[in-house]
Amino acid sequence: MQPHKRPKGMISLVSESSSAMYSGIIPAHIAGIDQCDQITINLHWLAKQAQVDFIQAEICSLNPHRELILSNRPSLHFDRLSLNVGAITDRQDFKQAISIKPLKVGLDAITEHDTIAQKPSTAPFHIVGSGLAGIELAFALRNRWPSHKLILHTKPHKLKKSVIKRLHQAAIALSYEPAPDTANTLLCTGIRAPSWLEVSGLPCDGKGRIKTDKNLQVIGYPKIFAAGDCAVIENDQRPPSGVWAVRAANPLAHNLEQLNQQQPMRPWRPQQRALQLLGCPTPGQPPSAWLIWGPFWIGPHPWLWRWKRHLDQRFMGMFQPNGSMASTVSSHAEANAMACRGCAAKLPAAPLEQALQRSGVGKLGHQPEDAQAIGSTREGGTLLNSVDGFPALISDPWLNGRLTALHACSDLWASGAHVTTVQAIVTLPAIDDNHQVELLSQTLSGVRSALGEQGAQLIGGHTMESRQPTAVPSALDLQLSLSVTGQTPAGAKPWSKGPIQPGDVLLLSRGLGSGVIFAAAMQGRCDPWHLDTCLKQLSTSQHPRLQELFQLQEMEPGSIHACTDVTGFGLLGHLNEMLDASPSTCVDLWIDHIPSFEGALDLLKSGLASTLAPSNRRALASLGNRVRALQHSEDVSNSLDPGLEALLVDPQTCGPLLTACPETTAQLLKEKGWTSIGRAKTNSTKNEPLGDIRSNHL
Repeated sequence: MQPHKRPKGMISLVSESSSAMYSGIIPAHIAGIDQCDQITINLHWLAKQAQVDFIQAEICSLNPHRELILSNRPSLHFDRLSLNVGAITDRQDFKQAISIKPLKVGLDAITEHDTIAQKPSTAPFHIVGSGLAGIELAFALRNRWPSHKLILHTKPHKLKKSVIKRLHQAAIALSYEPAPDTANTLLCTGIRAPSWLEVSGLPCDGKGRIKTDKNLQVIGYPKIFAAGDCAVIENDQRPPSGVWAVRAANPLAHNLEQLNQQQPMRPWRPQQRALQLLGCPTPGQPPSAWLIWGPFWIGPHPWLWRWKRHLDQRFMGMFQPNGSMASTVSSHAEANAMACRGCAAKLPAAPLEQALQRSGVGKLGHQPEDAQAIGSTREGGTLLNSVDGFPALISDPWLNGRLTALHACSDLWASGAHVTTVQAIVTLPAIDDNHQVELLSQTLSGVRSALGEQGAQLIGGHTMESRQPTAVPSALDLQLSLSVTGQTPAGAKPWSKGPIQPGDVLLLSRGLGSGVIFAAAMQGRCDPWHLDTCLKQLSTSQHPRLQELFQLQEMEPGSIHACTDVTGFGLLGHLNEMLDASPSTCVDLWIDHIPSFEGALDLLKSGLASTLAPSNRRALASLGNRVRALQHSEDVSNSLDPGLEALLVDPQTCGPLLTACPETTAQLLKEKGWTSIGRAKTNSTKNEPLGDIRSNHL
């Protein structure tokens, strides 16, 4: 929240999830009072505001000597490390029961039980736990399931009389017997730290919690810090609780700053007791809460509930894009908030066309294609080459390398070619050698991960160091370009963008909307789950889609009449290129069939757009001309919904393949997951030039 205090050097936030749930409001969410977006902190946005890189990855292990080991990707090296990885439920001897932590797993299991809870003859639901969590979740579940039988399993003499009375009023049965080990049992049985911490060799207590000194430094490892539920101060232990975790933030931040500046640290002694508020929303009664101070309980009372809600909402408000964090954004960050990256960072069509014409390249007289033929193979295939690249799309160098490689490869896939070799040009920020080594190795590993699964190789390249000053070092300062070479199958000619033939069906290999999702993410206006879904699809290679097209072409030679990939100029811009190569056809575009990423249409309807989208709107001139937009069989070319219109020109990174083929071939592709979005027909009117969009490939 205070970027001016940010230490120098590269800082990364590593998390398995792109959002963090605030445990203090989890019961209110389970009770149906708060929605999911009200209890989660968007880590992409949080990291951006703090000017640190965000890396979403699962941590498998830790080498205390400067290496964080991740799942399915290279390890991360560090100079200093701060661990606040939370805890998981101590399952004791239970095998089938539900753990409340990790929170997402527990919440998903409760959601799955909703349908069962509505049936009157359903077996009771059991909650196990004598602590505050078990009590609070029992009340929350009662509010969620007013008529479902609930049983709280606890230890004798552990509950206050006021709690027992309130449980009885809420029709929550008490049991001192062991709970059944079934999927109808929720465990609130205390916590333990993730097992990989203890396996790493760090000093841990009996619950796997890392032992630290009063500076929050891990015993024996002065450059590793730990706080929150995963840690415990060796000689001043406190029970795991959100209160102490939050209180640790200031001394942790101070001592990290002091270590970075090689200054003396300040010991921290956490308070002996913490004021806690425990909610008990109950159907038919005003929501209430207890105030707890050590052995003393006050309540329950509605005023205490209101106070708890005020504190929780104020805390969450600090992490929202319109909260206090937003006020800390530097003017530089504000000025560049919408400077979109990825393929949206390419030169707009108009200046590109002017430059090509002025240089003489635009007068070569050939139709622009996704890749250019550079020779032949001994087997009679064609060698093809293409170049692509862009400024880093995200702050994770490994994933950015993978996305850039997949995006570049799609030019060859769209031309009907296997990728065989790639060379890279990498421009690194002017930072210290160790950081450059880490950035470059992570980036190239990401490129290789995309190539290896399709049998291609990274065979060489070139590096440069930027001469632009770097105020805050980040993986976003890296720029990557790739020269991609491939070949068509033996005897096969490359696919071109046309001509499309009358009667052809147009199909997309996956959805649209990545441009607006990334633009929204830069402003903190994108749901983190929507961004996750988008990134998961974009990071999935489409080379299996190429194999599907090859298989169909073997069955029906020549059945792929045209193909391209939808990238920076959007669906309509690239469709116009196909029509430029198809003078005898026009297209009926089935607007309501076009697939999009979850959340993309809502963002577009709200007026959000990528920085390249306004220049892409020139392509809309083809609507009502050679492209007829149909929605529910009605021509809406001149009255298209603004959100759908914006989707047509949204710039894509790692966008879908767009192909044209006969109806019989299209049916087979649809069975494999492709989506039909239109049909070509004979062009009965005089052609209007569609030269609004020209390929960015020279």
